[in-house]
Amino acid sequence: MPTNQTSPGRSITLLSLGHACVDVYQGAVAALVPFFVSERAYTYAAASGIVLAASLMSSVVQPLFGALTDRWAMPWLLPVSTMVGGAGVALAGVGGSYVLTLVVVAVSGIGIAAYHPEAARVARNASRGSHTAMGWFSLGGNLGFATAPLMVSAVIATGGLSASPLLVVPALAGVALCLTALRGVKVPAAMAAAARTSQVIGGDDWASFMKLSGAIVCRSIVFVGLSTFISLYVSRRTGGGDVSGTAALFVLYLGGAVGTVAGGKLATRHGRIPVVKWSYALTVLAVAGVVFVPGPLLYVFVALTSAGLYVPFSLHITLGQDYLPHRVGVAGGVTLGLAVSIGGIASPLIGAVADATSLQTALAPLIALPALGWLLLRTLNEPKMPDTATGQPPAATQPEPVADPSA
Repeated sequence: MPTNQTSPGRSITLLSLGHACVDVYQGAVAALVPFFVSERAYTYAAASGIVLAASLMSSVVQPLFGALTDRWAMPWLLPVSTMVGGAGVALAGVGGSYVLTLVVVAVSGIGIAAYHPEAARVARNASRGSHTAMGWFSLGGNLGFATAPLMVSAVIATGGLSASPLLVVPALAGVALCLTALRGVKVPAAMAAAARTSQVIGGDDWASFMKLSGAIVCRSIVFVGLSTFISLYVSRRTGGGDVSGTAALFVLYLGGAVGTVAGGKLATRHGRIPVVKWSYALTVLAVAGVVFVPGPLLYVFVALTSAGLYVPFSLHITLGQDYLPHRVGVAGGVTLGLAVSIGGIASPLIGAVADATSLQTALAPLIALPALGWLLLRTLNEPKMPDTATGQPPAATQPEPVADPSA
């Protein structure tokens, strides 16, 4: 083993922190909307157009980068894309041109899209088949997304949009983390060579991958819909005002942080497919509770919903990669990008229904989506093919080599 190769736990820690530094910019665009409205007098439609530009650019382009990383090893994409993602958001407050703002935010989306497929591949290699380690890697992204509003408020509320260049700081930290992590991990040249020469036994299971992707889309619509409207819904449902709504959103994000790590541990013990199926089944009941249960008990169902949505998050990634062992980059691009981001398209529809009827009526259809996801997952089996990166048996049958990323 090379002397500069760090332990798997340390590598995953660095990659997880780097993931947080990238995904903070996914949440930062939406967090900038109130400031665009107040300082530049953007209409809600214009402001939402900026968010849509970033989301669509990231989700559509991400599978394309996945296809490229399946053909060529591109570890340099990690630091470069981190910098591009951060620079785009940092420039969003410079000047007053709406077109320029759209362009730089779209560029940020491209940077985020370029990051995820290769990062998922490197993390898979560094984790050596550990579901727990992949859970920690996914957790980093979730925490970055959740802390974005705090970062934006701290910078923009004090200095205005003209202070947005300061938002590049997490990207600079992310570049340093990525470079350090890549020095400690065998970069995936061997992995790309194996994919190009078809050294993986067994073919790509597109049928199973499409079912999994459909379930992820269902999960995404539920999560994005609740993230957008739960604060307002809970504040009205409980009569507790803005504080109660903010608390509900915090519970939704906090439960996600716990659920992401728990998913890897549960999968190690019970297998990925059973854990994913039970998570979707739990989400059906939990979302029903959020929609219909009044009073403080509502927070319990918010927490259960968060767990149901996040427990399978990292398992989606590894399952997708194992269903497409010849196209690990594409699998990462879809499971981390397209299938996840596409949920944002449904938010305007939920809002339109809420305007025409009520917010409770608009949220009620979300109950059916995890049930549909469960039906799609019902016939799936655990992949039975060797790991693309190592040539070893599938991750589900390997021992758990990484127990703690801080090891």
